[in-house]
Amino acid sequence: MLTIKNLSKSYDNGVQALNNINLSIDKGMFGLLGPNGAGKSSFMRTLATLQLPDSGSITFEGIDVLAQPDELRKQLGYLPQDFGVYPRVSAYELLDYLAIMKGLTNTKERKEQVLALLQETNLYEHRKNNVATFSGGMRRRFGIAQALLADPKLIMVDEPTAGLDPEERIRFYNLLSDVSEKIVLILSTHIIEDIQELCTDMAIINQGQVLKRGSPQSLMHEMKNQVWFKQSKNLNVNELQQHYNVLSTKSTGANKTVYVQSTTQPESGFELIEPTLEDVYFNALKMSKFPSATLVNEESE
Repeated sequence: MLTIKNLSKSYDNGVQALNNINLSIDKGMFGLLGPNGAGKSSFMRTLATLQLPDSGSITFEGIDVLAQPDELRKQLGYLPQDFGVYPRVSAYELLDYLAIMKGLTNTKERKEQVLALLQETNLYEHRKNNVATFSGGMRRRFGIAQALLADPKLIMVDEPTAGLDPEERIRFYNLLSDVSEKIVLILSTHIIEDIQELCTDMAIINQGQVLKRGSPQSLMHEMKNQVWFKQSKNLNVNELQQHYNVLSTKSTGANKTVYVQSTTQPESGFELIEPTLEDVYFNALKMSKFPSATLVNEESE
């Protein structure tokens, strides 16, 4: 169990990245969903002991994380959003070196784990190539491999599917699903599909505050019979926004589709549909009344 109480963090420029966050996270995959700049990376860096909070506490499996950061690091696997690599070092050599740093001193066991992770992340055939020459997607896969070294009890991955093609994303999903059964795994992302595909528990965060918490299914159920849509070439979105809680709009050719949250039919022509996690997300951002919340999501399809 990972327990976060009253966690707050402000930077020198006056930005409050974390604002009194309280969360208890059990074994399994936990999704942290929010827009860019919501505080997700600050939250992850603080949990990873890379920066100190201004106030609050973090405990994991009896460890006071802020007082005993080295004890947490022995059990931590972390994939940050951006990470550097050593030049002129092969994937195998670098992963082997990182394994030693994580305490894998038995040569045979270390080699077996390193090769297995290179295989699982589809990097085995590139094991002799310098990581500095890898594409962005290959670097993300290498980052996933290093985060899984030494069988950590807590894994945190920040925007892990950035740069991965559809096949790599599926492989990534399967890998994380397999390892998350017996550990705490936190997945931080702004990609709604990642959360819906992988996580049994989640929180929506914006401007350093938790807006919603629960399983994707329970959060969608809370909005049952409240999401309506209408499709037309002549939709006046600005007018609709003045009267209704417009969640998002999408453009398909000349047609526009608008999604509205309401306990009753907004007006003639609107049809009731099953809520999606995207509806939950946009509703949480709007209801939080933060200035940066995106009220209408324009997409071309």
